[in-house]
Amino acid sequence: MDVAITRMSSKGQVVIPASMRADLPEGERILIIKEGERIILKPLSEIEPAVREDILFAEKTEQALEEYTRGKFTKKKAADFIDEMKSW
Repeated sequence: MDVAITRMSSKGQVVIPASMRADLPEGERILIIKEGERIILKPLSEIEPAVREDILFAEKTEQALEEYTRGKFTKKKAADFIDEMKSW
């Protein structure tokens, strides 16, 4: 097990030490889970496909809810909405 200490910036950014990210390609999406006081980071590519799809769908749903809450949404016909969801 590798252990390192890093700092969080004022913008919430955290640097993963080079030795720990050596096997991760640039642009890799990272799943972040907060469980009580623990924060877990896991490459999204290492999550089971079915679970990964659920996580990505939940992320898009959360983004849509935020846009709706801010009044930024578009009305669509049901068929157009379903077609768009299929592309997710």
